[in-house]
Amino acid sequence: MARLTFFLAVAAVFAALSSAHNARASEPYRLAGDCAGFPKTALLSAPGTCVGLVAQYLGFPRGVAVNGQKIYIADMGGWTHHRGRLLLLGASGHAKPAVLLSGLDEPSALKFGPDGNLYIGQLGEIDRVNLAASPVTLTPVVLGLPVSGRHPLTAFAFGSQNALYVNIGSATDHCEAPGGAPPDTAAPCPETTQTPPRASVIAASIAPGIVTRAAAAKIVSTGLRNSEGLVVLPDGQLIAAVNGRDYIGLADPSLNDEQEPADTLDVLRQGADFGWPYCFDDNRPDPAYPAYNCAVKTAPTILLPAHAAVLDLLLYQGSAIPALAHTLLLPYHGYRKNGHRLMAMPLDAAGGLSAKFRPIIWGWDFHAGSNPQGNPTGLAELPDGSVLITEDHNGTLLRLAKG
Repeated sequence: MARLTFFLAVAAVFAALSSAHNARASEPYRLAGDCAGFPKTALLSAPGTCVGLVAQYLGFPRGVAVNGQKIYIADMGGWTHHRGRLLLLGASGHAKPAVLLSGLDEPSALKFGPDGNLYIGQLGEIDRVNLAASPVTLTPVVLGLPVSGRHPLTAFAFGSQNALYVNIGSATDHCEAPGGAPPDTAAPCPETTQTPPRASVIAASIAPGIVTRAAAAKIVSTGLRNSEGLVVLPDGQLIAAVNGRDYIGLADPSLNDEQEPADTLDVLRQGADFGWPYCFDDNRPDPAYPAYNCAVKTAPTILLPAHAAVLDLLLYQGSAIPALAHTLLLPYHGYRKNGHRLMAMPLDAAGGLSAKFRPIIWGWDFHAGSNPQGNPTGLAELPDGSVLITEDHNGTLLRLAKG
């Protein structure tokens, strides 16, 4: 009976979220005026800035990358296999989208590497995009990534000396058994013993001619439920934005699902174990593992709001928008009240994380006839210092500019 109750409760929450998503996704942005050459939305933003609508009807856009005046977008195609696309918008977004590749398997991450090549992550692999080829082709760089479970989407970041850091998301929410039954606390979570372990970050390489098999890759850190946001700071620190577990109140009614557990922003170090699925927040035992000694795990670096669901990180490099100077940008994608906004964290004097946040874009809360609920996903900076934001809920590309 307990198992059935848990399953029905989870199903009800998912149904409610799905219904809200479908009802709001059709609501258009209200456009009035000009924002640095694009129609201005009614979204609120930091003083001295505005948010323009660059493009819409882009499917389910996730990753975005820029090379000069060319904008590339990974349209995931929804949660369905082989419906993804790689899109190109020329003239800094003023040209109509062109389809460079189709039939991709849920592409998500999209970034230019330090070698000048474009890289794309789809289910099970990361590929180098051969843009000079006609038609465009892909060359595998990492193969054998997990494709099953709750968190199979690929996220990555580039480090020094051809390093490529890759997220391996957990297969479950909190290591629950099939059907939602509580995990077996007498044994280690099976996901943590796989090769590579789920809920980890691994290191591969983008060196020419090298294809890394995930099972043979170097493991950087473990105990990270789903590190969809990865970035390397100028001082070499590898940062992960980690999405925390869901429905914790079903396991312990004294805990508030809206406020717990916190998502985290972590400095990853070789061999560190951040505790998933056994621990949450500041090394508190998960309700599924009440007797676990979380003191032996690595504590999170910074706690983020619960269910903020950061899916990308961008270190702002420009100077055109003073409010963004020396900041790390975090898109809060989450569908709950702590989501749908773009936040900035100023780096401290040493160039590290400061744990200070300020809002940059907000007002994505649903307002009929004004703005739809918005869920920012990918970020990229244009040469002029403006910032592009993909927003998968409504299939749009937005631009934060001075104005």
